[in-house]
Parts: sequence; C-alpha cells; structure tokens
Amino acid sequence: MLALVAAALFVIAFIIRVSETSTQLAFTPTSLMLLGLAFLAAHSAGIGSGWSYTRSGRRR
Repeated sequence: MLALVAAALFVIAFIIRVSETSTQLAFTPTSLMLLGLAFLAAHSAGIGSGWSYTRSGRRR
C-alpha cells in the first residue's frame, strides 16, 4: 500500500515537472518526490506490511 502511494506521488511529481505547471509552494515536484521517498522508506522498513505480533507462543 505504501509503495503504491509512493508511486502515485512520483507520477504526480513527474507530471508537474514535465508540464512545467505553476503550483503552490507546498506542492512543488521536489516536495512531492521527497514525500514519495518517505513513503518508500516506510514501506522498506516494514511499516504497514500487515505483520502482527502475537503475545502467546502457544497454538490453539
């Protein structure tokens, strides 16, 4: 999921960069790429991967 969000941010940043669209200061291609890299780093770290920790070691 996080990798998909990162890919979408990279695509949006690329489209803004290629079309040379004038945007607000918060949505520059560089800031969107950095946000995409943050999502990609979180995905690589395992955040949001769906793994859960069980407290008991016994099976039922």
